[in-house]
Amino acid sequence: MITGTGITKTYKQRGNLLGGRDVQALRGVDFAIEKGGAVTFIGESGCGKTTLGRIVAGLETYDSGEIVIDGTPMSGLRHRQRQAYFRRVQLIHQDPYSALNPTRTIHQTLHAPLALRARQMGRSKAWAEERARELLTLVGIDPGYVLPRYPHQLSGGMRQRVVIARALTVDPEVLVADESVSMIDVSLRLGILALLKDLRERLNVSVLFITHDIATARYIGDDGELYVIYRGQVVERGPTEAVISGPVHPYTQALLSAIPVLRGVERPGAERVVPTEALDERHADTGCLFARRCPFRTERCESERPSLDGTGHGHACFHPRPRAVIPVEASA
Repeated sequence: MITGTGITKTYKQRGNLLGGRDVQALRGVDFAIEKGGAVTFIGESGCGKTTLGRIVAGLETYDSGEIVIDGTPMSGLRHRQRQAYFRRVQLIHQDPYSALNPTRTIHQTLHAPLALRARQMGRSKAWAEERARELLTLVGIDPGYVLPRYPHQLSGGMRQRVVIARALTVDPEVLVADESVSMIDVSLRLGILALLKDLRERLNVSVLFITHDIATARYIGDDGELYVIYRGQVVERGPTEAVISGPVHPYTQALLSAIPVLRGVERPGAERVVPTEALDERHADTGCLFARRCPFRTERCESERPSLDGTGHGHACFHPRPRAVIPVEASA
């Protein structure tokens, strides 16, 4: 199990592009990833979800707060000591085209971590060879066809399956999938998502899924937790279906209101929410981070910042109210 409490991350900016100001990527984020569970972080580009995924995978440091893996706080460990814990978490990259070394065959790509794993476990080289074939079969591709080939000889979907197989070489407990289907043809996305769900069931591996797509979040995390993150703060959290079918935070409602409507099959939700203005990070907000764009803001929202409250379906809003925002069947 992995938990995070009060995770913050600020990037120091230099130069004139952003006026030399600091960028707060994460503002006190709490989360919990249960063994074999599914957690999804959803939000628009730049909200901090990728930064969080990299922190969970041990690829990025955090400024304050605490990451705890199986009861062991990470902040008290040295870098070399943390490596053993973070090895249990593997990142599935967004871009399968740049995630694989173009000068190495798939056999070489998989053999390197498996050879190390074999030495750690006292296994033979033959075990590493057989394990590579097992993993490729597990992710749904033919080892005989794939192993001798280079990445450029494979399709995008096959590359992403190889990336997943490589992540499984170290027997991880958590897979961090950062927009792992966004660069794959639409016709192949469902296969990758189904594979991740299957791995959860067969290997009891947890999945932290990062996306901006509502449908993807609903499919992957149908029995898990959904975290809606805005400008580095979790503004709504709860069981995936509960948050999507009954959102209470205006930002979550605005995200769901943006779902395309199938003309003739669906009709828009009766209470769709549209932000009053575009996102502008140049303003230093003292109150609610969404207040400047919220059509329901009050004076309190502009002067005081709400915090995430409660357990189960929680929110960070002074005026929460469920609204019918998602599309419904035209005949309903």
